[in-house]
Amino acid sequence: MQKKAARNPKASKPGLARLPAVSRLLESPALAPVLQESGAGLVTRLLREHLAGLREEILAGRLEGDTLDARVEESAIVLSVSHAAAAVLDPRPRHVINATGVVVHTNLGRATLSAEAAEQLSTAARGYLDLEYDVEAGSRGNRMAHLEPLMHELFPGHAFTVVNNNAAAILLCLRALSCDRDALVSRGELVEIGGSFRIPDIMSASGARLREVGTTNRTRVSDYEAALTEQTGLILKVHTSNFRIVGFSEETSIQDLAALAQRAGVPLVVDWGSGDLVDLEPLAIRDELPVHRVLEAGAGLVTFSGDKLLGGPQAGFIVGRPELVEPVRRDPLARVCRLDRLRLGALHRTLAAHVRGRAFEEVPTLRMLAAGVEEIDRRATALRDEVTERTGAGQLIEVVDGVSRTGGGSSPTGERPTRLVAITGPSGDAAALERRLREGRPPIVGRIQEGRLLLDLRTVLPGEESVLAERLAAVLADELKR
Repeated sequence: MQKKAARNPKASKPGLARLPAVSRLLESPALAPVLQESGAGLVTRLLREHLAGLREEILAGRLEGDTLDARVEESAIVLSVSHAAAAVLDPRPRHVINATGVVVHTNLGRATLSAEAAEQLSTAARGYLDLEYDVEAGSRGNRMAHLEPLMHELFPGHAFTVVNNNAAAILLCLRALSCDRDALVSRGELVEIGGSFRIPDIMSASGARLREVGTTNRTRVSDYEAALTEQTGLILKVHTSNFRIVGFSEETSIQDLAALAQRAGVPLVVDWGSGDLVDLEPLAIRDELPVHRVLEAGAGLVTFSGDKLLGGPQAGFIVGRPELVEPVRRDPLARVCRLDRLRLGALHRTLAAHVRGRAFEEVPTLRMLAAGVEEIDRRATALRDEVTERTGAGQLIEVVDGVSRTGGGSSPTGERPTRLVAITGPSGDAAALERRLREGRPPIVGRIQEGRLLLDLRTVLPGEESVLAERLAAVLADELKR
């Protein structure tokens, strides 16, 4: 029997013959700027990947006729590869305009650095530093020494160390003080916060044994006292971060826990994640005590974040009694979690603003929280008027009352009154407006409520309002034409 000739895909799919060769495209003058900008290796790989995709579509019968003609044009291929290369190489993370009103927005990078901290970070990145070098002695130094004068002013009589985040700070305290021993924690404080960070998991990783006390909604000092044994390594009080238990509830105060810990001869470690160094009660944020008051209440160690209410870069502080800080410093894992030179520099300038008493003027997080309703209203009204003048869409934009939130797991019940720019989409589709603002450059992130797009200028930084006005006007004008 005569064998059938092997089927030639190009014969059955003539569109395949129209695909240009990679070598020919690489010699195209139109591709030269892309090669120069993105590099031959990346562009060649993306060309092959793009052509393979076209080949697959042709073989599947999804690419024919005029669509085929358009897609195999050299200019179309170059444009697609140029966009793909930019998606790989464009700087990331990208700058985003935060118009949500959430000041410490975890998904948007938490605290925004002060100009002074950003400048110091840039300086630290560009040259050599005396990071671990004692210039006066001409010998090896300690990177924590750069923060010692500032921390002495902020927490006189206490020792400290700083690692790369608060989760690491908690883990190190548990490892150093309670490894293979019991750590007593209220059931109401066994929290999970963003990124699936769970207190029980951190305790397990540290080697400490979790000993739950009390109930979810009520934990008394007698519950802790009943759980104390010779195997108790420490008592841990955890900042409940993103939630509060209200109603029929009770928790043990830091003062009562400190007195019990002293009687039992075990350390009291308090996770006070928000990192508040100033009194926020005048801003009606009453559920965040400054760290120094937690220490004054009797905590042996306090851990807290650098990039929440403190207003600096990501970091985890451990502050407290010298005899408790020392074993944490000596733990081998402390080196694994240490601060790099960039964050150390930014943190120094942030702490300096607190020491100088200028935190509310220099630290953006605190400046945003302190902004009054009158200031926000003036800025919101100016934005509304500018967009209205550009688009004639005044009937779609109004300034309304609203609330801003602290965010970042800080003060979950705390709200700041604000004024919001509320926009109704021309087609009634606020989601379409939100999506177009979010997908532009830079992305603008707001929130949708009751069918309107809400923009809170509390979290829009100086210099961003003109960009916000221009982008919002362009999107609204385009929507009005549809």
